[in-house]
Amino acid sequence: MRVNVGDMDIDELLPKQPADPLTEVCREDLDPLSVVELEARIEALRGEIARVEAKLDGAVSHRKAAEQIFKR
Repeated sequence: MRVNVGDMDIDELLPKQPADPLTEVCREDLDPLSVVELEARIEALRGEIARVEAKLDGAVSHRKAAEQIFKR
């Protein structure tokens, strides 16, 4: 069902896909944040980096193990 708003279709007003969260974080305006808020954000991002690195290490290890199994 299409709803028209004047000459516009409602589908044209809505995003086609949800925005990428990383892109949204990178575009966020940091000016209104205090020093404490900026420091907290840095710590949160460091924690996220550590989480992603751990996931990457696990994925690389898993891939290597799979390659060893299938080389036989």
